[in-house]
Amino acid sequence: MLKLAIWDMDGTIVDSRDVIQTAMVRAFEAEGLMPPAYDATRQIVGLGLRESCQILAPDNLSPERVDTLVEAYRNAFIARRTDPDFKEPLYEGALETLQMLRDDDWLIAMATGKSHRGIRAIFDMHPLESYFDTIWCADDGPGKPHPFMVEQSMKALGAEAHQSLMIGDAIHDINMGNAAGVRTLGVTWGFGAAHELEAVGAHEIHHSYNTLQESLLRFAQATGN
Repeated sequence: MLKLAIWDMDGTIVDSRDVIQTAMVRAFEAEGLMPPAYDATRQIVGLGLRESCQILAPDNLSPERVDTLVEAYRNAFIARRTDPDFKEPLYEGALETLQMLRDDDWLIAMATGKSHRGIRAIFDMHPLESYFDTIWCADDGPGKPHPFMVEQSMKALGAEAHQSLMIGDAIHDINMGNAAGVRTLGVTWGFGAAHELEAVGAHEIHHSYNTLQESLLRFAQATGN
C-alpha cells in the first residue's frame, strides 16, 4: 500500500512570515498605496501572486496597476533576500519529519503557491530538494484552493485519495485537500489560526511537529504499512 504526504511550503515547512509581509509592505509603498496589515497578508498566503495582490489592493485599482503591484512585490521579495538580516528558517522539526517519512518509505509531494523560481531559492538555502518525489506550484496550473496540485501529485506518483493526505497551515491548503478528497492536516505555526482551519473542515489540527509526526505514523498503520 502506498502512502503519500503532500506538503505546503510557506508557513508549514519554511517560516516565511517576515519575508512575505516585508515584501508586500515594500511593494505597496513603492506604488504609493497603503500597505496591508499582517493579518490581511497572512490570509492570502498560498494563493497565486496576482490573486493575492488583487485581494489586498484597493477596490478601484485598475488591472494594469495590479500587474505593476505584482512586479513590485516580486522585486521587493528578491531584494529582501539580500538584506543583511534576512532569515527564512525551517520550522523546528520539519527536516526531521521529512526524514522520518523518507525512512518509512512514504511518497512525498509539494503543493505550493510559490513559483518554480521561489522553490529553487528555498532549495538553495535548505537541504530539502531530495525529499520531494514530485513538485507542483503556481506556475503549473490552477492554484489553491483548486484541487489541481493535489490531484496531479497523486497522479504523478500513482497514489489514490485514501492513501494520501495534505499538510498545510492555510485555509487554502485545507480547501484544496478537501476538494481532492484526501485527509487534511492543518498546522498552526504558520499563517492560519486553529479556528480558521477548523471552520473549513480540517480533519486534524496540530500545534507542533511532534503531534504531526504521531498522526503520520497512525496514518501509515491504518493503511497497513
